[in-house]
Amino acid sequence: MYKRLDLPFEMIEVEVIEASDYELERISEELGLALNLSEMKKIQDYFRRKGRNPFDIELQSLGQAWSEHCCYKSSKYYLNKHITHTAKADYVISAIKEDAGVVEFDDEYAYVVAFESHNHPSAIEPYGGAATGIGGILRDVLCMGAQPVALVDPLFFGNLDTPYNKIPRGTKHPLYLFTGVVSGIRDYGNRVGIPTIAGMVFFDDGYLTNCIVNVGCIGLVRKDRIIHSKAGGVGDLFVLVGGKTGRDGIHGVTFASAELDERSEEESRGAVQLGDPIMKEPLIHACLEVVEKKLLTGMKDLGGGGLSCVIGEMAHSAGFGAEIYLDKVPLKERGMAPWEIWISESQERMMLTVKPEYIDEVLYIFQKWDVPASVIGKVIEDKVLRIYYKGYKIYEMDIEFLVSGPEYCRTYEIRRERKGYDGKIPKPVDIKNTFLKMLSNPNVAFRDWIIRQYDHEVRGCTVVKPLVGDLNSETHSDAAVIKPVENSWRGLAITSDVNPWMCKIDPFWGAASSFDEMIRNLVAVNSIPHSFNDCLNFGNPEKPERMGEFVQSVKAIGWMARGYGIPCVSGNVSFYNETPYGSVAPTPTLLGIGIVEDIRRINTSYFQGGTVVLVGETRTEFGGSLYSYVMGFNCCNVPKTSPTRLKKYSNAILESFKSFEVLACHDVSEGGLAVALAEMSFGRGVGFVSNTELDFIKLFSESNTRWLIELKNERDSKKYINFMQERGIKAELLGFSEGNELDFGTFKVNLEEADKVWRSGLSRYLA
Repeated sequence: MYKRLDLPFEMIEVEVIEASDYELERISEELGLALNLSEMKKIQDYFRRKGRNPFDIELQSLGQAWSEHCCYKSSKYYLNKHITHTAKADYVISAIKEDAGVVEFDDEYAYVVAFESHNHPSAIEPYGGAATGIGGILRDVLCMGAQPVALVDPLFFGNLDTPYNKIPRGTKHPLYLFTGVVSGIRDYGNRVGIPTIAGMVFFDDGYLTNCIVNVGCIGLVRKDRIIHSKAGGVGDLFVLVGGKTGRDGIHGVTFASAELDERSEEESRGAVQLGDPIMKEPLIHACLEVVEKKLLTGMKDLGGGGLSCVIGEMAHSAGFGAEIYLDKVPLKERGMAPWEIWISESQERMMLTVKPEYIDEVLYIFQKWDVPASVIGKVIEDKVLRIYYKGYKIYEMDIEFLVSGPEYCRTYEIRRERKGYDGKIPKPVDIKNTFLKMLSNPNVAFRDWIIRQYDHEVRGCTVVKPLVGDLNSETHSDAAVIKPVENSWRGLAITSDVNPWMCKIDPFWGAASSFDEMIRNLVAVNSIPHSFNDCLNFGNPEKPERMGEFVQSVKAIGWMARGYGIPCVSGNVSFYNETPYGSVAPTPTLLGIGIVEDIRRINTSYFQGGTVVLVGETRTEFGGSLYSYVMGFNCCNVPKTSPTRLKKYSNAILESFKSFEVLACHDVSEGGLAVALAEMSFGRGVGFVSNTELDFIKLFSESNTRWLIELKNERDSKKYINFMQERGIKAELLGFSEGNELDFGTFKVNLEEADKVWRSGLSRYLA
């Protein structure tokens, strides 16, 4: 099946034309293409029409371009049906089709946002996998011509107290993965000088054999400096800039498009890329300088698939073809075969297209920044991709065939609605002890061990930080806020949200609840929800139940986005987050962006001493709740929501912020009202006293669309409640922020005791 060619370098002709079905499957497996028989037969038909067999480099190129990671073959049908069209908004400049979404910020500037996964690499090599995730997401924003200004990192691991004898073969302990991932994000982000300002962490046994590492980046660009991910025109030169090309990251996208198993630790380590933040920092500066001087016609980062994907995609988007001279690519090591050079995913590389008259100036700028830059090809009129190596033509394919990967409308099953808890929700025997257990759970406990490792203040534009409150008494903020433009009071609020427990029980209502929480967090800091990204992490899409979880989640997100009127401007799908031991919980992570009209009128989330109003309605909804987890009972009544109701409440609250002096605002989410009140108390050591007896349903339910508002006094609270009720909004006086206890009427706990339990809930595993 393989014929080694008589050339001064390693090159193989693969006998595809006459291959049997069995032989086609063997070729795919042996070359690491991860293509199924149907896809291999399409390739066979193409080369039969061409009258020749393909070379190994051509097959490897198709394996990259047609991978799940690159062409979204299992997801794009449903994304187009439910989510893509939500991107149509007057203020959206570019969405969905490029590496990052571009959205209007003000008359002069746009913000750029990207959100991706780096799950499989992080499961194999947590430090390097997470670090290169940060490197890649920075490039996604940079390639639109934007200066990166903030990073986000939602992370998901198995339970940290898992006994070592319960760890399956080929799997690393969650504690090792957790500490390695945080270290990788810390070292890369801090060294490149971009603040990590928001994120989340979640622990569940479903992530034991397949952790989830999502990373987001926000950038800023002048609207007249936006660059697009396509070539400019015929004659433009392809310029490869940044790090040299090596064998690291080969088959990265095909590795990410298959399930992990116990062999992955040994066999797939080479698919993990090697990041270099010391190269990335000057690369960013050099790219931004050539953008500022308007010397480029196009720019795109080398991510999944390396040169193989970036050249074809840039040429195809422009309606042209490309001619590449592969021996012009700077290499890290000798003896690399052409196919290895072509598909390597070595990090810190960008592809530019430049008109010939500007090439000398571009090369000079990169030389000035001590960043390698090489002309490796040109744009041609024929819609063909041709590659030459050491004087030999080694590759020729139609661009359209290369980039037009397969698309599947896969069969899916929707799980029958599971029965909820048959009897009444069980009342705790010791309600105080139950509450303290909830505070100490790592999914709500203090996150300072993570947050303090990140430099979230570098660049000097972080207005609301991940931790807020008095020094050494901080609590969590609902969303971070940055001031990206020096001479403007306008800001950006940033949050990331998902509730995997709810999504596991009911993917539709779990995803809808995650959207609700994203909006609540943005509104809480007094920002207008403006756009969002999604990073959709699921199991094997070839299994109908897994595909059903995905379809239900995207239906819910699309429904909420359309009804609320907020665009999804970019995103990512990560399938095959599954091992022989099981699949991850459906994890449709959302990254929300809000516009803060005036950063001088931002709300924070900690009590200052006043009266407390609850906005929203509490129902008996405990499906996927922290209370049900701590109490050990199953409840499938996941909290419901609706975009119309959420919009009505959000608009009323934002309107109220203009009419009332609000001392603090916090959304009610994991742990319900009791945990939310405690979090507000911890930021300054100000307790809470209820004006009535709050039962465990009111305290621990996780119903959606609820906020806690602190006002100066009872008179203001009454006016505030009347203001809300006039607009058809449920609101009630809950109590007073004062003293050194959390007094819920039904029970009380010393604030210092609760604070200690909360602050040690995560750090106790890391001592």
